Amino acid sequence: MTAPAQPKKIVAPTVSQINAEFVTQLACKYWAPHIKKKSPFDIKVIEDIYEKEIVKSSQYLENYLWMNYSPEVSSKAYLMSICCMVNEKFRENVPAWETFKKKPDHFPFFFKCILKAALAETDGEFSLHEQTVLLLFLDHCFNSLEVDLIRSQVQQLISLPMWMGLQPARLELELKKTPKLRKFWNLIKKNDEKMDPEAREQAYQERRFLSQLIQKFISVLKSVPLSDPVTMDKVHYCERFIELMIDLEALLPTRRWFNTILDDSHVLVHCYLSNLVRREEDGHLFSQLLDMLKFYTGFEINDQTGNALTENEMTTIHYDRITSLQRAAFAHFPELYDFALSNVAEVDTRESLVKFFGPLSSNTLHQVASYLCLLPTLPKAEDTTFDKEFLLELLVSRHERRISQIQQLNQMPLYPTEKIIWDENIVPTEYYSGEGCLALPKLNLQFLTLHDYLLRNFNLFRLESTYEIRQDIEDSVSRMKPWQSEYGGVVFGGWARMAQPIVAFTVVEVAKPNIGENWPTRVRADVTINLNVRDHIKDEWEGLRKHDVCFLITVRPTKPYGTKFDRRRPFIEQVGLVYVRGCEIQGMLDDKGRVIEDGPEPRPSLRGESRTFRVFLDPNQYQQDMTNTIQNGAEDVYETFNVIMRRKPKENNFKAVLETIRNLMNTDCVVPDWLHDIILGYGDPSSAHYSKMPNQIATLDFNDTFLSIEHLKTSFPGHNVKVTVDDPALQIPPFRITFPVRSGKGKKRKDVDGEDGDTEEAKTLIVEPHVIPNRGPYPYNQPKRNTIQFTHTQIEAIRAGMQPGLTMVVGPPGTGKTDVAVQIISNIYHNFPEQRTLIVTHSNQALNQLFEKIMALDIDERHLLRLGHGEEELETEKDFSRYGRVNYVLARRIELLEEVKRLQKSLGVPGDASYTCETAGYFFLYQVMSRWEEYISKVKNKSNTMPDVTEVSAFFPFHEYFANAPQPIFKGRSYEEDMEIAEGCFRHIKKIFTQLEEFRASELLRSGLDRSKYLLVKEAKIIAMTCTHAALKRHDLVKLGFKYDNILMEEAAQILEIETFIPLLLQNPQDGFSRLKRWIMIGDHHQLPPVIKNMAFQKYSNMEQSLFTRFVRVGVPTVDLDAQGRARASLCNLYNWRYKNLGNLPHVQLLPEFSTANAGLLYDFQLINVEDFQGVGESEPNPYFYQNLGEAEYVVALFMYMCLLGYPADKISILTTYNGQKHLIRDIINRRCGSNPLIGRPNKVTTVDRFQGQQNDYILLSLVRTRAVGHLRDVRRLVVAMSRARLGLYIFARVSLFQNCFELTPAFSQLTARPLHLHIIPTEPFPTSRKNGERPSHEVQIIKNMPQMANFVYNMYMHLIQTTHHYHQTLLQLPPAMVEESEEVQSQETELETEEEAVPAQADVVPDKATDASSSQETSASETETTPNQTARRVTVPAENNTPHDVTSTPGETE
Repeated sequence: MTAPAQPKKIVAPTVSQINAEFVTQLACKYWAPHIKKKSPFDIKVIEDIYEKEIVKSSQYLENYLWMNYSPEVSSKAYLMSICCMVNEKFRENVPAWETFKKKPDHFPFFFKCILKAALAETDGEFSLHEQTVLLLFLDHCFNSLEVDLIRSQVQQLISLPMWMGLQPARLELELKKTPKLRKFWNLIKKNDEKMDPEAREQAYQERRFLSQLIQKFISVLKSVPLSDPVTMDKVHYCERFIELMIDLEALLPTRRWFNTILDDSHVLVHCYLSNLVRREEDGHLFSQLLDMLKFYTGFEINDQTGNALTENEMTTIHYDRITSLQRAAFAHFPELYDFALSNVAEVDTRESLVKFFGPLSSNTLHQVASYLCLLPTLPKAEDTTFDKEFLLELLVSRHERRISQIQQLNQMPLYPTEKIIWDENIVPTEYYSGEGCLALPKLNLQFLTLHDYLLRNFNLFRLESTYEIRQDIEDSVSRMKPWQSEYGGVVFGGWARMAQPIVAFTVVEVAKPNIGENWPTRVRADVTINLNVRDHIKDEWEGLRKHDVCFLITVRPTKPYGTKFDRRRPFIEQVGLVYVRGCEIQGMLDDKGRVIEDGPEPRPSLRGESRTFRVFLDPNQYQQDMTNTIQNGAEDVYETFNVIMRRKPKENNFKAVLETIRNLMNTDCVVPDWLHDIILGYGDPSSAHYSKMPNQIATLDFNDTFLSIEHLKTSFPGHNVKVTVDDPALQIPPFRITFPVRSGKGKKRKDVDGEDGDTEEAKTLIVEPHVIPNRGPYPYNQPKRNTIQFTHTQIEAIRAGMQPGLTMVVGPPGTGKTDVAVQIISNIYHNFPEQRTLIVTHSNQALNQLFEKIMALDIDERHLLRLGHGEEELETEKDFSRYGRVNYVLARRIELLEEVKRLQKSLGVPGDASYTCETAGYFFLYQVMSRWEEYISKVKNKSNTMPDVTEVSAFFPFHEYFANAPQPIFKGRSYEEDMEIAEGCFRHIKKIFTQLEEFRASELLRSGLDRSKYLLVKEAKIIAMTCTHAALKRHDLVKLGFKYDNILMEEAAQILEIETFIPLLLQNPQDGFSRLKRWIMIGDHHQLPPVIKNMAFQKYSNMEQSLFTRFVRVGVPTVDLDAQGRARASLCNLYNWRYKNLGNLPHVQLLPEFSTANAGLLYDFQLINVEDFQGVGESEPNPYFYQNLGEAEYVVALFMYMCLLGYPADKISILTTYNGQKHLIRDIINRRCGSNPLIGRPNKVTTVDRFQGQQNDYILLSLVRTRAVGHLRDVRRLVVAMSRARLGLYIFARVSLFQNCFELTPAFSQLTARPLHLHIIPTEPFPTSRKNGERPSHEVQIIKNMPQMANFVYNMYMHLIQTTHHYHQTLLQLPPAMVEESEEVQSQETELETEEEAVPAQADVVPDKATDASSSQETSASETETTPNQTARRVTVPAENNTPHDVTSTPGETE
């Protein structure tokens, strides 16, 4: 349709583009899925591709490499291609082993080839670079032990037989330590003798593989020179090897036997003495990795049993080592008598060990080491081959006193300093490619101990917040434009909202250390700044609260005044940043120098613009800095600060969370026994499922869960339901169900996996209907009831949640996760009224949704409490925050005392019984109870007479009190019915006094704070908070004595691992045990994970893995909800392939909104291909800030078209996968339809990541990329994108790019089955009566490209304006009486005119005109028209108060 655009200059294609074309051609010939006739397999293709180093081709591994792999065709290029592709999949965080699982036959052979290649000589067939790739592949294998195929191969390398690699004396020593190992060892020997020689040789090679790999590494390490140039291949090989060693040491299954092998090979000693460590530049990362390896080799754990070692046990091990060395010295080395007879504390430091062993000869040192079984025995008359430095380091490093891990942690400063903030190995920049390795801990499936678990999370959380702090510092300081003044000082040429120059800084207090510590208990300082800024910014500074964190910065710029700041160049040298230290605000000082305390009183107003803040400095950091100043003569950091920076309060809670984690590590973490092993990733993953819990409950009251007995029967398919009453009229809810429970681990039910119990008895449920006792005669006394007909999987989730143990519910989009959660909470509340439940969610929005649904059920609102700051958004008049609940209690108390007054008056009792809760209690006891007991004695039927119905009403003492209830109270039909009504009336009265007794505490406690604490600890039964609030306030909650029995977590797959763990420990253990009985996690690991801003922590450290996802990977049983009620069935098919048996609820087929077609559009979903616009596809004005002008204009044009047809604008949301595109679309919307009443604005224009958890009727989605698939390769992002729409989804993308991506195939194969051009029906107004899937009666029009659509919408809009104008003109000319009559007729004519004119309006669209047309939809004449091309230049630049993240975006741009 369009004429080719005229590019200004011809751009030569890049090498990567030519290569990409080459691979695309090969793909289309050999393996692309949409090609029907493929060429036969050719090994030369693999050789060619490997030679050209192109391995990023889509579907190459799945459809070509592994499909055709066999021992016959195996070659070096073939092996390396597969390894490169697998490594690439891990780098991009997409599943890597699926292909191998489908065709596992040749994997063992392939794996043996890899092992052989990894040990090959470097100068042979495999280069060192290629062997580094193999090391990385092996590392991925060792980290994928949950995959059966991988585990079966890897296990042979890391089991007990690998001890063949130990030297004989060491082996003997180890077997002597653990006697039962000798039995196993003898058994292994016997089995080996039975093998045939070839198999035995093969087994020996596998067992010795890691020992030989270590020897190969040591030879590579020794070949690194001290100062001569070194190839980076050697350095990378060494780094990757240490990474592999760390990963083997940090997993218990691999560590158990390997740790001894590693110790026996003395790798650490070789490394610390190597030249690579001494090379400042090349060895920096290697040294950091080495420190991590040293940490893990000496980790406080028993390798064989896996139990954590206490401080005392570690000390005992250390003493045993020293004393065995002393015994050897005493027996065989007279020159070491002094050493042998000294006490341990005197000789276990590095200095004293060097003093004793330094003078000895190399041969003597070797003999000492061989006595300790560290080295082979030295033959007589032979000199040792080891140099003295190595032997001395071996003995010293093994026996020196180690500082304990917890001590190290307590001495660590919590705030990052400039050394960490800008260290690329620890905190890489946001553009981490995933290529190199880093000195970071990893979160995988398993952890060594709880200490290890907390420590890794502590370090990663600290570094992730450091990364955010770095961004804030760079933003604020660069805005201040520090330059060097003429006299050498600092002058600030700009200003920043979040930072101010410091006028004065003084340390005012250094408190004495606690006993046994060497750092001060606290350090306080005063910081003075001059707030000569706008009032609202001044208020922000003055509003700094206690515990807010700020940063003190020293800059010494070297650039002269006026130098331009360049964001692309390194930050530190440009601004001359020297120091960064953290501090915590205590408060602002008043005129008299006193801290102004936070409180309800208004703050004093201070004169002038100078403000002083009292801050707490980090005592550990202060001690380190002062020691450095005194010992090394360094400058005093605390006299140099010249900038103070604050951060946004929401992003600034890292210190409180770090302190919480550190406190947890200092206390004995008591995790419930039934959870301990699962959290660490060991043992039977289903051991905490309710069917295996020893305290399973047989009979449960399901309350209002079931709507009828039929609903109950369909909810337990495969079970026999026995009802205790036969009369169908009495078989009405609520029901109590008794389940068959067997003790032990037998199957007791239709298992989660679908395995049936064996006997008939195991399938029989005994159902007992029961009547809720009458609660009183008033309408509000009737209980609120559930109205949802739960499916049988939802019922299984509810049942599991009511039983003790761990319940994991996977809730795909639209499957009623929140309804299930609320019903579980309600059922626990009614079954176990004495228990307390904690609700934790990721966002305030989810917490509010939960609360709104809880309030609709039969839960007394005095038992609800909401902690944190989100309660303001609740769509209700009621306030569930702590103080809101206090006010509720006080108001309710007054209401109830009024009722008591009315009751007293109705009974004619004198006095003031309603004065306090206490007097009301006496009134109930002496006046109300006595009357009730007397009444009962009169009306209870005597055994010999028939009860008289009239007596029930005649003797009733409270007629006057209940005069305001619906009359008559007593029906007089039967004695039983009237008696139940009378008891209901008494229950109503009794409840008043029960509540007053509970509220009595608020009379005794006078302050709001005390009352709120009492509510939290005693009164509330359902307490809700976000995971962040739990992490921040743990210390306060534990101190208050907060207690709870059950935890329910919503959005569990979006919560960081550590933030999921902390809520388990918000209470002190009782008698050494946790009182936690149930943990219910509801989430969806197929949607997007927690938000991690730094790509390195997200990908390399796997920090984005939630605890929920890890449990699913480990194999913890889940209940998968399997019926959605949000979207049309056709839209659901785009993502239901990702879930187990996800179907639709009946209403999705039945309701008219789902069966009616989308007006003006032929399809309910469509993928629309968008080619380059004016020769440009995706563009990148800033790094990772992707935009695509053609798609942006097309999306907005479709939005305008829908609005012109009559769609409500707020029912349409526009989503995109990149931040840059979001800004571009917002720009275009502002220009095209910003203030236009005929069109309006869409409900949201945002990224897919930010829209998770939300939905709308119609979604327009722009995928942006045209060169590479980018982060949509993460299937979780695809699932979120596809599942946001209820009725219509329209996707704009470069089809040729996305249809080739293997991970996206299931969705894109459905999308590409429909036409790739937009099909519209311009003459069909909204709403339509056409059924979905029906052929339309109106003409269908095919839009070929964006300019055509833009042109069409422009014409349609102009036509609408003209007809509206024409209509108004007609109205003005008519006499008033005729206006009303003609209005209806006129509107019908207008519709017809629109239909007639809209079709020809774009029959011959001129493509060149489209540029103007797409932009000339501006309604205001005053604004100049902009072409789309001009729009592309306009990248939104943030205002001063925004951060750079508004402009730049990372590939994983999320909330």
